Amino acid sequence: METLRVQLLAEKGEISVPSQYVQPPETRPQIEKTNVKAAVPVIDLSSRTNLLDELKKACKEWGAFQVINHKVPISLLDDMRRVGRTFFEGCTMEEKLKYSCDSASPASEGYGSRMLVASNDTVLDWRDYFDHHTLPSSRRNPSHWPESPADYRKVVAEYGDHMKALAQELLGLVSESLDLTCQCIENVVGEFYQNITISYYPPCPQPELTLGLQSHSDFGAITLLIQDDVGGLEVFNNGEWVSVNPMSNAICVILADQTEIITNGEYKSAQHRAVTNAGRSRLSVATFHDPAKTRQISPAFHSPRYRPVIYGDYVSSWYTKGPEGKRNLDALLL
Repeated sequence: METLRVQLLAEKGEISVPSQYVQPPETRPQIEKTNVKAAVPVIDLSSRTNLLDELKKACKEWGAFQVINHKVPISLLDDMRRVGRTFFEGCTMEEKLKYSCDSASPASEGYGSRMLVASNDTVLDWRDYFDHHTLPSSRRNPSHWPESPADYRKVVAEYGDHMKALAQELLGLVSESLDLTCQCIENVVGEFYQNITISYYPPCPQPELTLGLQSHSDFGAITLLIQDDVGGLEVFNNGEWVSVNPMSNAICVILADQTEIITNGEYKSAQHRAVTNAGRSRLSVATFHDPAKTRQISPAFHSPRYRPVIYGDYVSSWYTKGPEGKRNLDALLL
């Protein structure tokens, strides 16, 4: 059965959230305990001085960092945020529902609310989303994407191409920082399967009880994310949740599970989540770069710490068991 859109729930103006969105006490955000002094590293890609050292430190200690001077036009980042917000706030619900995804199929393309849900008993995230299949080109069908605003499809396609180029550059740098050949990680991953997910987090009357997106690590290779000025993305580091400071000109890089496997655990995938707030809606755009489902992923080093895994099997396990931090990745440890 299709879930009621969170945006509709928020617009009702209720003072409490429905029970299916209430997190158990141990996973509630506890905003007062969020570390506001620590900062996710910011790396300037235009400065080659110490770049690999900075990258190595960020990948080892965080598994996430923000990049600036990344060659992606800032106007394109702004356009991506604009078309996403226009779809969620400028289109009628009737129009949006025309693009509904198949709620019975994990990560199906379209408009939905239940992407990270393992079962009907799972606590729901306080967000709606639109997922686009953008690469390889054989998966890209812009007729499945919104027609409004008029440049929506053009912007998403152009954005996807720029994200692919940046993901290739970053995986090359990650490889080099480990004294591997530039193409090493990308060669293991193979052709990118890219999805672009626009997430919309409406204001929540009880943000202390809910999560916009539950704690998880991404299961692919590398995720590139932009957010608006509201903030809400948090990364788990040294036993604490740390807010990722919104920067309009930056792209947040999140290492995913397959990169942890390929680097033999030298670099960790980042556990992250999204918190809600009572005052303002929030929008983010995550671009996922994954291997093909038939691809076997294994460490690029001798004395492997992880068992080889067929990527499709890993994804199936992730959706069957649910994300819950990084337990799916831990199950591969030797």
